Amino acid sequence: MGSGRQSDGREVPNYAGWVFHVGTSSLGYQFCRPRYLVIKGKNVTMYKTDPGDNPRSIPMRSGLVGTHLMVEEVGRRVFHSGPLYVLKIYSKLDDSRNGEFACTNCEEVEKWISAFRHAKEEAETIIDRTGSGNRIMHSDDEFDINGPRKGSRGIANIGRLITIGKGPEALLRRPSMVAQDPESDGFYNYPQGDTFELADWRCVYIVNGLRIFEDATASKAEKGHIMKSVGVIDAAAETIFEHIMSFNTKMRYQWDMYMGNLELVEEIDGHTDIVYGSFDPKFFKRFQKKTDFLFSRVWRRDQDGSYSITQIFTTHKKCPPKRGFNRINISPGIWEIMPLPPKPGFGSPRCLVTQMIEVKSTGWGRWKHSSFSKFLTTIPYILLCRTAGLRELVAANPDNTHLETQVKTKEVKKSVDEQGLSGLNSLLTRPPDSLHAEPQEEFYDALMVEYPDEDEDDAARSMLSKQRTASQKFKGISWGVVVGLSKSKKAPATRAEKELDWNFPAVHFEDGVFQSGLRRCDGRSDHGWSDPGGKGFMVRSVTYNNDGLKTTGGDPLLKLLAVDWLKSDKRIDNVAKRPSCCVQSDAGKKAPFILIINLQVPASPNYSLVMYFVSERPIRQGSLLDRFANGDNAFRNSRFKLIPSIVEGYWVVKRAVGTKACLLGKAVTCNYFREDNFLEIDVDIGSSSVARNVVGLVLGYVTSIVVDLAVLIEATNSEELPEYILGTTRINRFTLESAVQV
Repeated sequence: MGSGRQSDGREVPNYAGWVFHVGTSSLGYQFCRPRYLVIKGKNVTMYKTDPGDNPRSIPMRSGLVGTHLMVEEVGRRVFHSGPLYVLKIYSKLDDSRNGEFACTNCEEVEKWISAFRHAKEEAETIIDRTGSGNRIMHSDDEFDINGPRKGSRGIANIGRLITIGKGPEALLRRPSMVAQDPESDGFYNYPQGDTFELADWRCVYIVNGLRIFEDATASKAEKGHIMKSVGVIDAAAETIFEHIMSFNTKMRYQWDMYMGNLELVEEIDGHTDIVYGSFDPKFFKRFQKKTDFLFSRVWRRDQDGSYSITQIFTTHKKCPPKRGFNRINISPGIWEIMPLPPKPGFGSPRCLVTQMIEVKSTGWGRWKHSSFSKFLTTIPYILLCRTAGLRELVAANPDNTHLETQVKTKEVKKSVDEQGLSGLNSLLTRPPDSLHAEPQEEFYDALMVEYPDEDEDDAARSMLSKQRTASQKFKGISWGVVVGLSKSKKAPATRAEKELDWNFPAVHFEDGVFQSGLRRCDGRSDHGWSDPGGKGFMVRSVTYNNDGLKTTGGDPLLKLLAVDWLKSDKRIDNVAKRPSCCVQSDAGKKAPFILIINLQVPASPNYSLVMYFVSERPIRQGSLLDRFANGDNAFRNSRFKLIPSIVEGYWVVKRAVGTKACLLGKAVTCNYFREDNFLEIDVDIGSSSVARNVVGLVLGYVTSIVVDLAVLIEATNSEELPEYILGTTRINRFTLESAVQV
């Protein structure tokens, strides 16, 4: 491991490791080839062999990382030899420059995304220091993973590298032991989340050390019962995840009593698939027909290393009811895998595994009104006990760190007219035509055979003008807008208040002075917005770096004055520059500072939820907020954090959204627009398949949910702690039809 050093003394991390180059050759063959990738500074080089072992290795492709080169996680794809995690690398300005490479696990994916991000930051630094923007931003030397091989040059003096992954012989046999990246964030927040959960979990049954709980609050508010089983499994989160997602029947029969026999029906994208299963109830009930079921699985990996798998009943044209089987509607369920700290004196990983299911009041839920002993023969009990089965399987096979995956695929016709997304639509339970139609990811059947590369035409030169940001200016105050000015120069009382310049008088705005697309409500009315405050969120305490403790969030630093709900045929960018935006009003121009969060929702049409937060004083120079507002995009992406919370709504939506803080700049693409007195952050939710799936699920229940959002800047050192909340928003049960056309 190591890093290079620039002439100015600044250390630049260098990365190298084995990946799979995946795609389709010129002859139409699908390929999956091991390649050695090296990133040094702003240069990327791909080799056929490790240049450390073969110094005379000739690079296959090389190039620069321009500011418009993008790397996006596609998700999990099952190849004939096992599951791989795919990344897409492409140019925003040239569609011909695109391709894919894959890793063996999610952790390596995050490492490579971080490596490319550091390379882009290095390119931007060189542009700022030398002014050589044309060389990096408008050059045909930009890295193209599927480009022609001619003209490739190696990286001189590769030196020490941060190694990602193992050699090619280990790529498909077992997960790579990824080296710890000193630049990566160790997000292991052991509490359940960053908001306060309203559930009232009560233990109702204990069997073989497995605790089974019921949510008392959900039982009163909903028709069914929400139950969960909780267990600690001594294995890495990745290993547990692979066991749950596996199609290996021989292995599943050792721990899964109900879903031991699973077959893949269709892979929607890298994070969503549709699965068929069958079950013989002869060991539980006599004279019962065999049952089968069909459900969708949507999974994600959070930034703290935890996993979530949502399973919901669905239908599919390719898998109609079978003769001799009783097709049942399996209840919604969620697996949650959260890493725990190792036991004192032991270094082995362990995880808290939670399985939650919904038990209907009729049918499966009748055990509540009859003899409790009958619960042992119900399907909910069988499902919940799988947590214990998985725990015992791992305990009995401590050396089994990898799971050989075998996939059984339903024999179906691949006619284009039958490849609809009816299964996904049923999963999201949303009205037709109300959401976007996601592009269907192509399924690759890996062939470990070398075929000639398909040479593409040389890509045309692309141009990208660097956006210049203006410094913040504090304009004069209009008495027609301002209610009053604070005459006293009171000293800041909290850590958050120190972010503002108290040498200036406070500017107060009347309620309603900013025009809002959504109406302001009292927090209980439907179809409106309010400011819930920061009491329902948890932020890093002043001692977080020492003990990892979090504390209740205080009052937000910025005041929420307006919320817009917009729609358009195209993605809505740079809302603040529109003449109809409240920022362009007289009141908006007189505000010291406005933070605009534009959540861009991919659908048909496209939607945008725009929130406007206003400060009463200018930003203090040198503060954390000043560095965020006037800093570079790399710093913003590493600090911009959002905490979501579903206060009211369907329990599956609550668990799918989660309650953990998310660094949006690392999860999705964020575009920043800095002007005289405002900073707009456009959050492109469509840039991540995981975010698209979650938002699609939320939109299906948008009229019945209450959502709280908290925006903050992540604090990392003692000078920045404790964290403070920039602003909060509560959205109450609004409709898609209420969006304003722009």
